[in-house]
Amino acid sequence: MVKKAQDIQAAFEVEGNQYGNPPDSTLYHLGLLDTFDPRAVAMNITPVPSIGQSTDAHHTSGPIDVTLPLKVACQGTGWQELLGNAIGRTHIDADETSTGDGAPGGDGIDAVHSLTTDVYSHAILAKDLSTNQHTLCTGVVVNEATLEADYTTGGYITLDAACTALYSEDADNGDFTFNQNDAYNGVPFPSAPSADPLLPTNMTLSYSTATVDGIRLNDTAGNYVEVGERYMRFFTEADALDTDYAQNADTNNTLVENGVLDLGAAGYDSGDKLVTLVAAINAHSGGSPATKVAGNTVEPQNLLKGIYKMIGSDVTIPIVNSTTTTLTEFSNLKTVSLKIANNNTPIPGKLDGKWLQNSKIARGKADITLDITMTPENEDLYDLYRNETTLPLVRLDFGAGNGSIALTNGTITSFTRPLTGGAEVVDTLSIKFRGNGDYRNYSAFAISADFTLQ
Repeated sequence: MVKKAQDIQAAFEVEGNQYGNPPDSTLYHLGLLDTFDPRAVAMNITPVPSIGQSTDAHHTSGPIDVTLPLKVACQGTGWQELLGNAIGRTHIDADETSTGDGAPGGDGIDAVHSLTTDVYSHAILAKDLSTNQHTLCTGVVVNEATLEADYTTGGYITLDAACTALYSEDADNGDFTFNQNDAYNGVPFPSAPSADPLLPTNMTLSYSTATVDGIRLNDTAGNYVEVGERYMRFFTEADALDTDYAQNADTNNTLVENGVLDLGAAGYDSGDKLVTLVAAINAHSGGSPATKVAGNTVEPQNLLKGIYKMIGSDVTIPIVNSTTTTLTEFSNLKTVSLKIANNNTPIPGKLDGKWLQNSKIARGKADITLDITMTPENEDLYDLYRNETTLPLVRLDFGAGNGSIALTNGTITSFTRPLTGGAEVVDTLSIKFRGNGDYRNYSAFAISADFTLQ
């Protein structure tokens, strides 16, 4: 019988920091597939000519190079996991220098807090429902991810991920022999998500053009604070979560762990949210390090994302002066494309008797770009471009329960508005981001998301 694409479904399992070695315990459905090829294997065969022979008399094998083209609708949690793979996983409530065995949820809260230098990999299992045949790709790492929304045609928001993989193997029964002898025969294959995929109209894209002083922190010199889209973390100079910010000292339950404050917790006052935030910080065992500067009702999640070093006197963390997470909306959108290009480096090597192109993967320097096309109503964005105005915060909000992505300190790097007689005027602009702060790798907060990973 001819193979049919509609018989194929795909699921994933988190490998975490155990590249190429999934735990073979729990599978999660990837969601609606648009493009998928778990057998994109380049054997790198090189013909070798020989004097005295009419054609190439020998063929040599190079490293096996496995790529995984993968495009999914934003449905369920699969797209969030792929974005987490592209951006990186942070163990929010544990010191990242002791991350455990990489098991799903094994270290508490795993979130897309910022760009990371560690590889966060997955295993992806394809199943042919008509024949029960399986293909397993282990060591799947996203090299480039593009989140796309097209408002001009009927369709879902999609995530297009260009991935590499350690190896691809086929098996009739779901049990595999390469490397770790992964056994999925006894692992239930998950059902597809029941909710519809997200539409472009489910997403709100908004921006800010200015900040005000949000809060001031006066903490021990050498300590530092990270601010992400969902979590605010307090560290000592020795890179340990600061236990002076004790979880049990906060009566509003906004401190989810010692030194970890949830900016989106349900415990915030419905009106005076910034007051609640400062009260949680001031549950500090050594005194009251925080002073509120912005208005009582300003939204805490609008704090500018980055890393801030403490100096033993007041350090100001800026905030966008808005009472909601929705800022100034981009209007009349036509297309939106958010691209995370990681520029990963594959490291060839031998494993389990095979020469593999992606024996290991080293993270590259990420490039975060937001491309927008829209019908203009005024000159506002053009003026921002000409004046080289920084956009402190741009947010993609996917609606209740679906999370959000914050992009920090954007610069409009290109702007075009071609004019054609009798045609619609369309602005095309590209924005790049660089994070905020004054300490260590603050540019990692160019992108931060309110997603919790498996």
